[in-house]
Amino acid sequence: QVQLVESGGGLAQAGDSLRLSCAASGRTFSSYAMGWFRQAPGKEREFVAVISWSGESTTYANSVKGRFTISRDNAKNTVYLQMNSLEPEDTAAYYCVAGQDYSSNPRVYPYWGQGTQVTVSS
Repeated sequence: QVQLVESGGGLAQAGDSLRLSCAASGRTFSSYAMGWFRQAPGKEREFVAVISWSGESTTYANSVKGRFTISRDNAKNTVYLQMNSLEPEDTAAYYCVAGQDYSSNPRVYPYWGQGTQVTVSS
């Protein structure tokens, strides 16, 4: 069992930066792919980024590529999402996920955090 707790969300203005963190419990953290999804009100859940268990592979949604960076520290059981050049369209609840498969499909991830809200004003 893996428990995920996100932090770092909040209010930002367009162009600002925020860093989300996701602390994971469980000794198998380093064996899981980790990712971030987001969901805005009235919209479907959207893939943001994923990182492999080793950190060597990352994949991003086109909407965030070049602005967001996913990273992990297996010694700290933590995954991060550095968000730069924020846009109002980035406003959403952001969810951390963990699973055996490296994927942009939310269905493959059995473990989800409770979410942290990011609100970007213009």
